[in-house]
Amino acid sequence: MRLPALLVLLLAGCGDPNERPIYGDTGLPVNCRAYIQVAIDGYRSRQYTADEAMAGLERNCGAHGHAWGAKK
Repeated sequence: MRLPALLVLLLAGCGDPNERPIYGDTGLPVNCRAYIQVAIDGYRSRQYTADEAMAGLERNCGAHGHAWGAKK
């Protein structure tokens, strides 16, 4: 009976690092939410091909991506 209450309490204290887009001092994306928008914008402006955009998304926001849990 105590476990569900403890779980809810723990999850309530966890913030979502991708709640809003975060950019670093240089203007580059720091978290996945920001990176995904950059990839979409780059694809739409024809700066990146679909394959390049997908490779970047996988590298940065995939299962082992570097942008998950980025510090604010």
